[in-house]
Amino acid sequence: MATSSAPLAKLTEVAAPSSPKVEVDELDLALLRALATDARQSQRALARTVEMSPPAVADRLARLERNGAIRGYRVDVDWAALGFPVVVYLAVTAGPGMDLSEIIRAIKAMPEAQDMSVVTGGLDLLVRLRVRDHAHLRELLLTKIFQINGVQRTETFLSLADVEPDNFTAGMLEIMSQRKARHGRRRGAGHARSEAQPDGKPHARPVRCHRGGPGRIRCAAWPVHTGAGRSRASGGQPDPGA
Repeated sequence: MATSSAPLAKLTEVAAPSSPKVEVDELDLALLRALATDARQSQRALARTVEMSPPAVADRLARLERNGAIRGYRVDVDWAALGFPVVVYLAVTAGPGMDLSEIIRAIKAMPEAQDMSVVTGGLDLLVRLRVRDHAHLRELLLTKIFQINGVQRTETFLSLADVEPDNFTAGMLEIMSQRKARHGRRRGAGHARSEAQPDGKPHARPVRCHRGGPGRIRCAAWPVHTGAGRSRASGGQPDPGA
């Protein structure tokens, strides 16, 4: 491997591109939370959970897939049950001036490399490996990792136990919902909202979702003020965001 005056210059060729921020509302978050609980459920089941019509659910899911908020639907494999119980974290340091992208490509081609991050600090890469046992790890290091041109130093960390949250995705989505609810309350406090804008077009109504019972989420547009009176928004099947 030839040395380079800019070892990180080709990093964009092997790293995943940054995703633009996707704007989502409470109905989107409610659907994502339901999928985080059970990604195998049908669109009809999702529609019952969030109390929307199945076509409205299908439209929203298609939009979330198009804009990248939903990257896919995958099986969550228990690798320990399949004979790969050992998790190893491998810290990799490249030699001075070595092209880091070539090292990344070589490690990425290894089936045992579960994921990999380019990190700051004294290291260059942090790789998570999944192996059967000590003999498998030894073979992997001696015959593959140590043979990669440009690798100057490695440090191996054996995981003694994996501690995972009950449902990381659902927890993060719940935080997003809470933040949106607080933001909506702040925006709505202290002033009335008119039903129509000066150009005569109606305002889009914000949506709030709350749990309506075991396994159910009720979504409805917020009430808006109209002059001296108040119109009530109803929940149910129509999609307020459509």
